[in-house]
Amino acid sequence: MTTPEDILKLIRENNIEVVDYKFVDLPGNWQHLSAPAHLLTEDLFEEGISFDGSSIRGFQTVDESDMLMIPNADTFFIDPFTSVPTLSLTCNVAHPTKERYIFDPRYVAQQAEQFLHSSGVADTAYFGPEAEFYIFDSVRYISSDNIQFARVNSGQAHWKSAGSDDKPNLGHLMNLKGGYLSVPPYDTYQDLRTEMMQTLETLGIAVEAHHHEVGAAGQAEIRIHFGTLVNTADKLLLYKYVTKNVAHKHGKTVTFMPKPVLGDNGSGLHTHQSLWKDGKPLFYDANSDYADLSQLAHFYIGGIMTHAKALLGIAAASTNSYKRLVPGFEAPVNLAFSERNRSSAVRIPSTSNPKAKRIEYRPPDSTANPYLLFSALLLAGLDGICNRINPDGYGPYDENLYSDDLPAKYRDRINDLPRSLEEALSELDKDRAFLLKGNVFTDDLLDHYIEFKRKEADQVRICPAPIEFSLYYGV
Repeated sequence: MTTPEDILKLIRENNIEVVDYKFVDLPGNWQHLSAPAHLLTEDLFEEGISFDGSSIRGFQTVDESDMLMIPNADTFFIDPFTSVPTLSLTCNVAHPTKERYIFDPRYVAQQAEQFLHSSGVADTAYFGPEAEFYIFDSVRYISSDNIQFARVNSGQAHWKSAGSDDKPNLGHLMNLKGGYLSVPPYDTYQDLRTEMMQTLETLGIAVEAHHHEVGAAGQAEIRIHFGTLVNTADKLLLYKYVTKNVAHKHGKTVTFMPKPVLGDNGSGLHTHQSLWKDGKPLFYDANSDYADLSQLAHFYIGGIMTHAKALLGIAAASTNSYKRLVPGFEAPVNLAFSERNRSSAVRIPSTSNPKAKRIEYRPPDSTANPYLLFSALLLAGLDGICNRINPDGYGPYDENLYSDDLPAKYRDRINDLPRSLEEALSELDKDRAFLLKGNVFTDDLLDHYIEFKRKEADQVRICPAPIEFSLYYGV
């Protein structure tokens, strides 16, 4: 554990001139404030730094705007993108009384870990997110009274086959959905992803691999190692920070938007999960009838399936998410579980290693706040364990669930996930009791979150889309 004294020593030894204090807002993005390094004292780790909570999305009203950010010494890293030596600290959010703030997503995640310990089921929950993203050469968009348009550009995508006067076409372009594991010169972002990977490793985030994903216009994935709940959510925000800043440095742009390109693959946040106790994995059973999966793991899946529609309000937290979650594609819209099958909402990766036995929940995307997402998944799984909910009726289904040849006896039994953010939020509103256990989430937080997200959905609902002009302008 890093102490405040360690941080002050680090500042002296590395000639740090600026300390950057970060915290996460309700949608799941970092906000920050910077100050001279000489102002950081050990007392500041207790007293905190004041800020205006009414100016932060999803936080306070103007009549109760005074808030504190309390630095956490364990979260430090030296920022590789600033010109002046800068040390970063992630903060918890609190009221001026030092009482923790229930709308602080990091507090929710810390409460979830405490609840896991108190449950006696396990002492550690591991999460391994797979955050996919697109790298574009440029992006242009506007939504105003008289203009609605968006345009992304990628020099390696099939739509550049005609070339241009100032940049000839050299022919090595990717076909639609043709990017998975492709090599240079088709993959033009190899060196860029490598720099992202090396920067992540320098900052203490272990990387397993990087590669081009299916999307032809620069879709990418950098697989990071799993970790505990709060720590992994912290690292996922740093992952986004690094990928975006490395791309920006090279005149490129990164987006974690779930569906930025029509007709090509969307970007997900497949989330691997497992429970451990006393250093032993709880999801493995060599004598199991299916996939070496323990009975406890089956109950965990049962909880996730039972609450899957409500979970989607947190896991797929944007209107754009439901452009990705469309039946008939590889997107996981089927409420089913299976070993190896990517057409189901829950996949059990095939492995004979007890320590690697886990489940993968495939519907989430990176518009989810990772602190809220991981906490909600853990609570759903624990609800399944505590109530011994078998996932009967949800599988296992080892068939291709998108196939036209799928027998009717399977097709008729499989339910779909919600088709819109509004529908998912309504499900979350109805099915929330499992989230309230251990005071991890509260009714106030959920009401606030649902209202916040419904306002986002309303903005999209009333806005004319360019395709509507194609369909209806001439009526």
